[in-house]
Amino acid sequence: MTHFTQIPTTTSVSQRLMSIDALRGLVIIFMLLDHVRETFFLHRQVADPMAIDTTDPTLFFSRTLAHLCAPVFVLLTGLSAYLYGEKHQGRHDVSIFLFKRGLFLVLLEFTLVNFAWTFQLPPTVIYLQVIWAIGVSMIALAALVWLPRPILCVLGLTIIAGHNLLDPLHFPVGSAMHIPWAILHDRGWLEFSDSLRLRSSYPVLPWIGVIALGYCIGPWFSRSASTPVRQRYLLLAGAGALIGFVALRLVNGYGEAHWLAYESTLQTVMSFFNITKYPPSLLFLSLTLGVGLLLLLAFERAQQRRWISTLAVFGAAPMFFYLLHLYVLKVMYLISVAVFGANQGNYFGYDSLWAVWLTAVLLAATLYLPVRWFAALKARRRDMGWLKYF
Repeated sequence: MTHFTQIPTTTSVSQRLMSIDALRGLVIIFMLLDHVRETFFLHRQVADPMAIDTTDPTLFFSRTLAHLCAPVFVLLTGLSAYLYGEKHQGRHDVSIFLFKRGLFLVLLEFTLVNFAWTFQLPPTVIYLQVIWAIGVSMIALAALVWLPRPILCVLGLTIIAGHNLLDPLHFPVGSAMHIPWAILHDRGWLEFSDSLRLRSSYPVLPWIGVIALGYCIGPWFSRSASTPVRQRYLLLAGAGALIGFVALRLVNGYGEAHWLAYESTLQTVMSFFNITKYPPSLLFLSLTLGVGLLLLLAFERAQQRRWISTLAVFGAAPMFFYLLHLYVLKVMYLISVAVFGANQGNYFGYDSLWAVWLTAVLLAATLYLPVRWFAALKARRRDMGWLKYF
């Protein structure tokens, strides 16, 4: 943007980048909390959307925290891609990096990530989840970065705002469009053989819009960007998204089931915030991205605080943390079943949600040192190019 004329100091450059890593670190911890829930609280599994009449409020809001993870992470992936281009040879290098890393993430989803969830080899089910969605979105952005930035911004916003118009569109099994449409927008099962099927848990079309939007806000964080202007834009965009969420939700229509007024105020609030993640609706993205942008603003302003640098450690090596925590949780689960047996149906599990939170906090503290070590290794060994993929 042409009016970004102020050259930031070294402090402001560090400030803008640390805030990105800190926000990524926060949502990684929320993700850890949700995965602890999925590991040790399976007997209290939640549906999508969550049933207000049967879901405990503490479980509902704990799950709702995890809604921030995928939208914020995909947005920051697009933003980081723009900043990568600033350090290298512009869109050409960005496009190549996005394509290679996107393929790498897709491969990880099919191999190490899926094995961490199922412990099946060869697998009978492959879940195409968030790493898959990020990978495919990066491959799409590798092509989209060649568009003029205004067109890319309009396209990203159009996908985010308009994809719910496609909700009534479905293609039956056997149709030529069944597989591509299940991957793009219509969550479902893909039967490849009697012994292998895939679940398109994260339809990718809305996420392509989010990653494009992240790339579009990249100039706010460029070297030549004015800190006050960036912070004003973050405030306006974040507040605008939240105002849009409230206004659309009050209309009680587009892209969502209607919220209902219950006798209990708490249940009414739960109904209001019970929004669709698979695929993420306009309202889901308005709420989560609005909160994410305001958190990014708050983290930038609070960058001198020690806890910001602690969160930034987790955000500096996100893929390493992701793989590490999945395998640690799986091993913990198997050991727990072996030692204590199954006490919740067919699963070992906790009896209360506070134990889930405590486990997540203890795990985050335990994983901090290995993640810090790997983040330092990435920063120190620039000659080891493969490290940048983690």
